[in-house]
Amino acid sequence: MSCGEPHETDCGEVLDHLYEFLDSEMPDVDREKFQQHFEECSPCLEKYGLEQAVKKLVKRCCGHDDVPTDLRAKVMGRIELIRSGQGAPEHDVTAAAKES
Repeated sequence: MSCGEPHETDCGEVLDHLYEFLDSEMPDVDREKFQQHFEECSPCLEKYGLEQAVKKLVKRCCGHDDVPTDLRAKVMGRIELIRSGQGAPEHDVTAAAKES
């Protein structure tokens, strides 16, 4: 997605790291760049608002369930593999987490 306008931070980069922004898992310098981007780019701001609403809904509906301690690490590892272009692992990470 891109609004077609030039920005200091590319729309693709913003959307690739949107959940890191939502979860405050990025350096303040990057958060400031993303915030500036949202002020300039209405399509990205709309996507941010949608993802923020979904995140709040999931938290409200599912926030009381216990999650296996190693699940986050497994999911983040899978995301990094996919981002690096190596593809998804042969086995299902979520199935392995259920077995734990």
